[in-house]
Amino acid sequence: MSGPAGDTASPGEGLPEPGPLVPGDAGAHPPPRPRSSAAMVVVATLGVCVVLWAAQGLILPILLAMFFALVGNPIIRGLRRLWVPRFLAALLVLLGGLSFTGLLATQLMEPASEWMRQVPREMRELAPRLRELSKPVQDANEVAVNIAMAAGGEDGKRPEVVRTEVNDPYKSLTATPKMVASVLAVVLLTLFFMVYGDDLVRNALALLPGRQQKKVTVEILNSIEREISRYVLTISVINVVVGLVFAGVLYLLEVPLAEALLWGTMAALLNFAPYVGPLIGMLVMLLMGFVAFDELWRSLLPAGIYLAIHTLEGQIITPIILGQRMRLSPLVLILALMLMGWLWGIIGLLLAVPLLVCVKLVLERIEGMDGWARLLE
Repeated sequence: MSGPAGDTASPGEGLPEPGPLVPGDAGAHPPPRPRSSAAMVVVATLGVCVVLWAAQGLILPILLAMFFALVGNPIIRGLRRLWVPRFLAALLVLLGGLSFTGLLATQLMEPASEWMRQVPREMRELAPRLRELSKPVQDANEVAVNIAMAAGGEDGKRPEVVRTEVNDPYKSLTATPKMVASVLAVVLLTLFFMVYGDDLVRNALALLPGRQQKKVTVEILNSIEREISRYVLTISVINVVVGLVFAGVLYLLEVPLAEALLWGTMAALLNFAPYVGPLIGMLVMLLMGFVAFDELWRSLLPAGIYLAIHTLEGQIITPIILGQRMRLSPLVLILALMLMGWLWGIIGLLLAVPLLVCVKLVLERIEGMDGWARLLE
């Protein structure tokens, strides 16, 4: 085709020269996101820890309720297959858990109070033997203190430290209502998470813009909820079996049944905190053995049995049942237990492992974050 001047236009003629791309042009690469400095990351992490510690009165009931709801969700799903309405299934699971807890508490209250009364008396009887064992160390410490005081030119008299304690009569009056309110909050939140948790997730998914995004998010949430529920329920069942086995062995050692159930319950609860929980259990079992038995070998037997049961469960049974998918690094576990114990005390120790497993499962299903999940293994 000829132009006005009769010349044939070449394919590239008449087009503007390509200029430099500006941020608004099509095809331009988006500017890179600014990265936060390491100092800002550290400050943000410390800020989150401070908020978690300061708001533990609000956060802990919610986390405990979510934990109990995850334990009960597989049972609720089984009841739903039997055409039981969700509200009724959740109510049955919650009432069953409360009934079991109340029955166990009534059985353990008497031996626990008897143990608390017995320990000071037994410790006074054990004190002479413990002093004889530690006498060389005390003598060496005394000599070191005298040498240090003589080198400092002191007259040999130790300074007396007077400790004063202010007893607040209103502290005990306000502590009980707060504890009762926290327990009621956990119970109600557990019921609401069991009944209305799916509706809350469904309404949150409605905020997503695309249909494909909703579908992928639903699949991810369902798989995470299913695996975490199975994990929490499996660990809970394993710990209950460990507690029952340990209580049965103690009963065979002629420990009263109520007291054996007390130590079995302690073993089951401490087993939720790997490494730290069994270590505490070993120390308690050593104390219990020296208090309950006179012979040395019988005094060491409860702690030895506890260690054997925990080793069998932790090294063989739990890895076989859960497989390698739920494997966590011992170093990461210790760090998580230290952090959660520092933030939330005993409840933090019990929740550290389930929370860490939740984080790992979420990271495995987010694109580009699987490397962080492998870091936890």
